[in-house]
Amino acid sequence: MKRLFSLLIVAFFSTAIFAQTKWNADLNHSKVTFSVTHLGISDVDGLFNKFEASAIANKADFSDAVFELSVNVASINTQIEMRDNHLRSADFFEVEKYPSMTFKSTSVTKVTKDRYKLNGNLTLRGITKPVTMDLWYRGTIENPQSKKLTAGFQLTGTLKRSDFELGPKFPAPMLSDEVKIKADGEFISEG
Repeated sequence: MKRLFSLLIVAFFSTAIFAQTKWNADLNHSKVTFSVTHLGISDVDGLFNKFEASAIANKADFSDAVFELSVNVASINTQIEMRDNHLRSADFFEVEKYPSMTFKSTSVTKVTKDRYKLNGNLTLRGITKPVTMDLWYRGTIENPQSKKLTAGFQLTGTLKRSDFELGPKFPAPMLSDEVKIKADGEFISEG
């Protein structure tokens, strides 16, 4: 009887640990930001106010996770209304024609204990390109207020705006081709 009880406990925990779980971004504790260099001498930062993100994982360390992100590009915010309106125009994001930017991961490669390379496809202005970003898994805890499991991540990397025909009238000396990306997120388990 004792052995049967032990086997049932092991089976229960194995199922619980390896069960597929969906995680949704807690938008109150998440953000998607970017930075470009202007005239080669200063950085201009911004963020997107409206987005959704999720992850589906079987493993507790998220080494098999599939991440998805959808950004409402019109929600761009650089704290200068005139610049934001210009970024929404056909010169840059052309939000009337391309209202969303999306990302879906294709693989996660473990680099160290909690650091990964996240590969996926980014679609912006109707152009889809493969990208590789750095992902830091910051851990999972039970949120003391909600009592739900919450996982933390930080995503960083660099994209080329020319790959997505973003601002082709603005050469690199005026506006850097490289755009630094940083996203921080808390993801809440649905399970």
